Amino acid sequence: MRTILVTGPIGSGKSAVCKYLASLDFPVYECDARTKMLYSLVPGLKCSIEERLGLPWSQIGTVFSDPDKLCTLEEMVYPHVVEDLKAWKAAQKAPLLFIESAIALDKPQFDGFYDRVLLVTAPYELRVQRNPKAAERDALQSYDPTRIDYRLDNDGTKEEMYIKIRQLICKLI
Repeated sequence: MRTILVTGPIGSGKSAVCKYLASLDFPVYECDARTKMLYSLVPGLKCSIEERLGLPWSQIGTVFSDPDKLCTLEEMVYPHVVEDLKAWKAAQKAPLLFIESAIALDKPQFDGFYDRVLLVTAPYELRVQRNPKAAERDALQSYDPTRIDYRLDNDGTKEEMYIKIRQLICKLI
């Protein structure tokens, strides 16, 4: 089974692309949603994170502005995400799978889980309009152009995006 990593900066439209892929019955592993689920499912994980970071759970979003705390959070959470992703992939029967993650391309823990990389892009102004956090989180994401196999410019209408996705699927299948 071929697995495609769908990545891109915040506000680029990764989630919209993946929602459309899921509507076409392609399995999609949404890293952010699954990680949030793991916070509740893994016994003691939230408490351990609060303890190590010295933050109440309600302030967990502040780690994005503190590289040391972000690194600590990743060290605590990624092993659980990796195990969850392994189990998800093992349960799939489809010949084409998608993993949505803004950061997996830069994290060696996720190497080997995907065969190809789809970068979803959009102009900066449009990304900030879609999600104001794009301005503060842009510095946390970078994309090595040598690792990008496909690029989807998501700068038009939903219908235009759907056409681009269907064209890409024809290349992948």
